[in-house]
Amino acid sequence: MPSSSSIYEQNLEKNPANYAQLSPLSFFSRTVDIYPDMVSVVHGNRTYTWAETYSRCSQLASSLQTFGIKRGDTVAILAANTPEMFEAHFGIPMAGGVINAINTRLDAATVRFILEHGEAKIFFVDSEFAAVASDAISDMESPPRVVNIIDPLVESAAIPGNIDYEAFISTGDARFEWTLPEDEWEAIALSYTSGTTGDPKGVVTHHRGAYLNSVSMALTWNMGEQPVYLWTLPMFHCNGWCFPWTLAVNGGVSVCLRQVRVEEIFEAIRDHQVTHFCGAPIVLNTLLGAADNYKAMVDHKVRVMTAGAAPPAAVIEGMEEMGFDVTHVYGLTETYGPCTTCQWRGDLWDSLPAGERAARKARQGVRGHMLEGLMVADPESLEPVPKDGETIGEIFMRGNLVMKGYLKNPDTTEKEFRGGWFHSGDLAVWHSDGYIQIKDRSKDVIISGGENISSIEIEDTLYRHPDVLEAAVVAKFDEKWGETPCAFITLKEGRTTSVEHIISFCRDNMARFKVPKTVIFGTLPKTSTGKIQKYLLREKAENNN
Repeated sequence: MPSSSSIYEQNLEKNPANYAQLSPLSFFSRTVDIYPDMVSVVHGNRTYTWAETYSRCSQLASSLQTFGIKRGDTVAILAANTPEMFEAHFGIPMAGGVINAINTRLDAATVRFILEHGEAKIFFVDSEFAAVASDAISDMESPPRVVNIIDPLVESAAIPGNIDYEAFISTGDARFEWTLPEDEWEAIALSYTSGTTGDPKGVVTHHRGAYLNSVSMALTWNMGEQPVYLWTLPMFHCNGWCFPWTLAVNGGVSVCLRQVRVEEIFEAIRDHQVTHFCGAPIVLNTLLGAADNYKAMVDHKVRVMTAGAAPPAAVIEGMEEMGFDVTHVYGLTETYGPCTTCQWRGDLWDSLPAGERAARKARQGVRGHMLEGLMVADPESLEPVPKDGETIGEIFMRGNLVMKGYLKNPDTTEKEFRGGWFHSGDLAVWHSDGYIQIKDRSKDVIISGGENISSIEIEDTLYRHPDVLEAAVVAKFDEKWGETPCAFITLKEGRTTSVEHIISFCRDNMARFKVPKTVIFGTLPKTSTGKIQKYLLREKAENNN
């Protein structure tokens, strides 16, 4: 009886000669073969080549295995953007471990939860965050072993560990023979969501997705070979949007930056001839407000990738007027960071006025190179919405750039994957050209008198006001309308204006029912990645009578 399989399945099996598991570790070994003497990492007075970084990561992996780290064990790190944080993204998976890069802005209780929930075996701690780390492990029944990271650029503090990073890796073998994962579906990283409404969720990502998104980032940005990348984006945030691994794709240079400060960013761009950096819109807005002497330091083309919040068109326009080339992307922790891009159609848009070009670039765009599916649809029926630029639906994704799921949380994982799509929770419209545009998070939509109001639309208007530096809009309870918009505004330095003037400006630029009924001036609370913490603003709005 003839076989039911295709002729292409007969005697054509996977074998070591024709098949390998996909992992970003492959990029690392390739780059060190090609560019061993080229610079890989710069941090203050420290400079490493790719050969040196490879040796250090091999030593780290060897030491981890000697300590007892086995395939699938969690290794946590609480650190700034330093060479050690960069090395952890390679050395930990080379040992078979799973890297858990922890947000440096979290409190001790949350860090303790993450360490316990993720079952971390080793905990690397930057000296700047020693106090939080000490408090986090003080009440743990089985705390992880702590390894101290001593950075000469910050004052050393008392860290709870009994060995420092350099001593730890010195015990390892620089010629350690690591192997690719046995299955590319194995976890490579554990990242925790913000947890603003309860305990944070542990997002588990795999080698295959990390491999593909690393390449996708290089393609999206047309990075070419040996770019010079400035670390303004925290490496703990979605593993730096996979850029540690991307820089191994193209043999790039990592210029480390501990803190996001205007003067340090401009000085680094000038001193190292930086070609690329990432930043949330709030970071770009800060650069726009810099003194002219700092702006004058940039005399070459610099490419900027922005995400993390919907960027106001005015911010994009301002950056491009300064000579920066802005690429807008979108994604979540659950999608390895950015997975869509506002692919620029120069043939259609280059001739548009600057304001219209910026408005096009402010859209979240189309699916990235490695994302299989993207749609805007009804959150219940999963029916795609019309591509009319008006009908609001939820953004859904699917494919290799979607997480494995949430650690120890099968119910939420199943809920978020209902219908074979990942449910983002972000609300958007779908334009006729196929580009999506976020209108709000589902929890941030303001429902006033039965009308849905996009907080982002109001914020875009406020950012056009000449005195406004930052703006955020949330819902405030109203007995008559149910909810009304409440605007929080930070003014530019030296500027003054009134509540009445802001409201009048909004009335001149939007429908009356969308105009904020309340305006509050002050500093806006932000996360470490520059996102405005709207849940805190909602609390403040309700307490403002």
